[in-house]
Amino acid sequence: MGVAISQLIPKKEIEFEHLRGKIVAIDALNTIFQFLSVIRDRMTGEPLKDHKGNVTSHLSGLLYRTTNMLEAGIKPVFVFDGKYPEFKKKTVEERERVREKARQKWEDAVRDGKPAMKYAQAATQMTDDILQGSKKILELMGIPWIQAASEGEAQCSYMCNKGDVWATGSQDADSLLFGTPRLVKNLSLSGKKKVPNKEVYIQVKPELIELQNVLQTLGLTREQLIMIGLLVGTDYNEGVKGVGPKTALKLVKEHKTLGELLTKVEFAGEIDIERVYNFFLNPPHTDDYKMEWKRPDHDGLMKFMSVEHDFSEERMAKIITKLDELSIESRQKGLGSWLKK
Repeated sequence: MGVAISQLIPKKEIEFEHLRGKIVAIDALNTIFQFLSVIRDRMTGEPLKDHKGNVTSHLSGLLYRTTNMLEAGIKPVFVFDGKYPEFKKKTVEERERVREKARQKWEDAVRDGKPAMKYAQAATQMTDDILQGSKKILELMGIPWIQAASEGEAQCSYMCNKGDVWATGSQDADSLLFGTPRLVKNLSLSGKKKVPNKEVYIQVKPELIELQNVLQTLGLTREQLIMIGLLVGTDYNEGVKGVGPKTALKLVKEHKTLGELLTKVEFAGEIDIERVYNFFLNPPHTDDYKMEWKRPDHDGLMKFMSVEHDFSEERMAKIITKLDELSIESRQKGLGSWLKK
């Protein structure tokens, strides 16, 4: 879900060319959820499935969108969530309740012959099979993935600050609170996008958000940006009732430290706000990772996608050839050229 402060954040549309030669750490779960949500039957909301009934929407998205990134000269590395902090448990349980209600509405809509897409999307769920399948297809494609110690966006932000990657790729603004210097949105959504509930399509381009520009524009420190997030609500805490992004900005301008803010407002719920604040400032991370882009496993990828999951052999042969060409080109250039600032 992420923190709802997008309306405050200055951003600029960019072309894919702007990202050529850049390594981007992608928040894997955020991206996979997009594929699971969007790649569905427009009427019934059913995701893509193979002949055994296994969901394959995420595999389709990872295959084609990641290849598009490589074609654009982007070097993606996917970062998967580790163990979420204990104080996120209530949020996780609430999301499951919301998904269950959506599942019931989805079934009712399909039974009654009514449009069901919005309920199906709200019922989207990440399973262990989907996670393991996502990691497997990335490995077979020759794309690196990293297991975070805790939140994926926190690990992406750490790697970006360390200089191992150029930006974090995610649809959520949480990585800004975790301190990523750069956030790129719409990496896996670029192209034409349907406007909800209308037969209208709009052009979607990548957006670049630079943390320093955000802080300078809003006149804040990163600590104060975190405070705004806490006021409107994050994945870890309920916000203050009646406080939206603009009001939160005003409050933080008036009460510049968390200690001062806590004397003026009352947060909902039982979560220790200082604990959440410190989690954003110093989240768990790992240095146990390697980033290597390899040639695709021709036979393994064909078997996994075509034999096991019913993807067209002809289309897979073309995509494998393309991946092979792109991997050879990248090896010739050398990894150093992909780490341009």
